[in-house]
Parts: sequence; structure tokens; C-alpha cells
Amino acid sequence: MEPGECKFCDVAAGKLRAMIVHEDAHSVAFLDHRPLFPGHVLLVPREHVETLDDLPRERVGPFFLSVQLLARAVETAMEAQGNFIAINNRISQSVPHLHVHIVPRRKGDGLRGFFWPRTKYPNAATEQMVAEAIRQALRKAQAAG
Repeated sequence: MEPGECKFCDVAAGKLRAMIVHEDAHSVAFLDHRPLFPGHVLLVPREHVETLDDLPRERVGPFFLSVQLLARAVETAMEAQGNFIAINNRISQSVPHLHVHIVPRRKGDGLRGFFWPRTKYPNAATEQMVAEAIRQALRKAQAAG
């Protein structure tokens, strides 16, 4: 990706203004400019990575340690009762650069049902078929290394 083509790469490189709250050698966290609630933070890898699947395996652990650190900090700073952690891969991903939403939550904040419709499996056989399809995909992924 060319410089200037990705807003989050530009934020990570200091070329685009953002309210940075945390940075380390591999990631940058900043306030979302359109927050769900005050304290809504985005954590991005410094290098351009479009989805979680594209993040190199050796970077997943350190990246999610930063997610964990920020979740605690946002909750404490905003005097929240909990938090919401979310990643969109491709669908609903407003910027095609991996980013984790870390959102402070409170009971009754109105976010319930905001993101997805909840459904039930039509029957136990369908539920079992879905579970087995996921298990098979996991075995293939683990075998691939």
C-alpha cells in the first residue's frame, strides 16, 4: 500500500493527527474520532495489515497483550463497569487496516442489540453440522501450521 493510501498507516507514522493514548514498537492506540462512547479507543498494528488473519503469528500475542492492557485502562479511566472489544474483518471495516475497538460499557448504555440480530439454530442437527464444520476447519488450519 502506498503512503497516504491508508489513514491508519498515516496515524501510526505520525503523518495524520490522532489523539494517541498508547504506542509501542508494534502498535498504536488512539481515540476513535466517532466514538460509541467517550473513551472508545482503536488499537492498530504499525505495519499495514488488513485483517486479523494477515497479522503474523508471532505478533498476535503481543498485539492482544496491548488489547488487554488498554481494556483495563479504558475501563478504569472512564469509570466503566465493563468493556466491549470488537474487530471487523472486511465486512463493516471502515478502514482496511486491522483495528480493535475497545469501548467502555455501563449497564443500560443502550448498546444492547446494536451490532447484530440474535437468532437460534433451527434444530440440534443444524447446530451439530455447524460445530463439525468449524472443527474440520480448525483441524485443517492446525495441520497447515
